[in-house]
Amino acid sequence: MSPSDSPRASGATAGTTSRSALADRAGYDEQFLGVPVPLPAPSRREVETVVLPYTHFTVVLRPDRRMAAATAVCVDGRRLSEHAPRESSWQFDPRLDRAHQTGDDVYRDNSLDTGPLVNCLDAVWGAAAEAGRAGEDTFHYPNAVPQADVVNQGKQLWQGLENYLLDHAAGPGRKLVVLTGPVLHDSDPPYRGVQVPLRFWKVTAFIQDGALAATAYVLDQSPDLTRDAERALAGAQVGAPPPLGAFRTYQVPVRDVAELTSLELGPLPAVDLMPAVRAPGERWRRLASHDDIVLWRS
Repeated sequence: MSPSDSPRASGATAGTTSRSALADRAGYDEQFLGVPVPLPAPSRREVETVVLPYTHFTVVLRPDRRMAAATAVCVDGRRLSEHAPRESSWQFDPRLDRAHQTGDDVYRDNSLDTGPLVNCLDAVWGAAAEAGRAGEDTFHYPNAVPQADVVNQGKQLWQGLENYLLDHAAGPGRKLVVLTGPVLHDSDPPYRGVQVPLRFWKVTAFIQDGALAATAYVLDQSPDLTRDAERALAGAQVGAPPPLGAFRTYQVPVRDVAELTSLELGPLPAVDLMPAVRAPGERWRRLASHDDIVLWRS
């Protein structure tokens, strides 16, 4: 399961899947690990969301932000397909008004990548037809967020997390639940009718030594103005995307993700593998490699 970048929306013809083609999607299975891991839900009642089930994953979309608040995918490491689609065109989801989706108008003719929240390679498992359907489902705009086009160590760490955890933490069952989304703040910079998130989060759950366990991560694409001066100046030009920096990846407490996102994460904060008490400067652990991840109960 080698992670790879998704194709740019600007290089594909945006279309719309037929409504009937998505009618039978079962979505994310809360009982996939044998213990319940609920779909993330807003902790504030005034936040409106739309739940969109696909094959092996579900998107919880915020219509007011035109993108997902959260996604949840089941990853079966023993049944992953080696024939995941590498190229596909991004599609609108017909179950949702196009005005509530971030489509090609946002990604066209600029430096932004169409960043998939659910990685195609994570969803593609099972029988050939099922795996193929899951792969195609990941190329719907509700599963995409605008991301910086830079490729650096932080981004590579982020893309390889699920693969690393399947090999080192998920045990003989090799099953993961992966919850992912952008951190949606009111202060996120506007661009072409959307606000571009500067941080992304991921919470993984798995069975370790017979019990539910979880780890959490944050990917930061905020500009470092001491290092990203050229991008900042480019972002100041009329019509250019907001300045974004190189990705930085952190392991963080699960409860911090819940607080950052105002999402209910069920039992996962209580089974976090990060030590419960850390010095303030160490609360967020910046990752230089996957070997820096805390994976065992202290």
